[in-house]
Amino acid sequence: MQTVEKTRNTLETQISLTLNPRGDGNREIQTPIKFFNHMLELFCSHGNFDIKLCANSLDNDSHHLVEDTAITLGEAFREALGDKKGIKRYASVILPMDEALVLCSLDISGRAFCKCDFNIKEEKTSDFETVLLYHFFNSFATSAQLTLHIKMLDGTDPHHIIECAFKACARALKEAVSTDFQNADKIPSTKGML
Repeated sequence: MQTVEKTRNTLETQISLTLNPRGDGNREIQTPIKFFNHMLELFCSHGNFDIKLCANSLDNDSHHLVEDTAITLGEAFREALGDKKGIKRYASVILPMDEALVLCSLDISGRAFCKCDFNIKEEKTSDFETVLLYHFFNSFATSAQLTLHIKMLDGTDPHHIIECAFKACARALKEAVSTDFQNADKIPSTKGML
């Protein structure tokens, strides 16, 4: 497990990121979307991930910014995990936040798959387009090469539902990347690779 620095520069965005997946939850998050900043900050806090992120939009399109941030974050996690020796690999969390309840289950499998099931009627909460929730998690799972299922079990407030999803993902990911001390020198797969 290592600290990773990544950049992604396109005609749409400029992203710079430093990630320590086994940190203390330290974070410096800068994007032009305040609600997204809040979600990434609590993602760090609940996952104990140290993240320094500066994400700038060049085309003023929040879709590109959220997607490119997720791609960069996913690539950083994949790189930081290396050969994945000694990790627990799997984790599931059901997390409540007031009336919202979200399930997150993931497998650091080396196979990219994402299924998100949200029922959010509002198009925006604060300055965040709710349709971008799926795009974030799908781009993250694809780049990190993990299997990710997130399911809204209950909820009405879009802020609570989205926050619950980020917290549940963070806590599941924290567990999945933690050390399996009984198998600390093994790759958790009968194939010998993930």
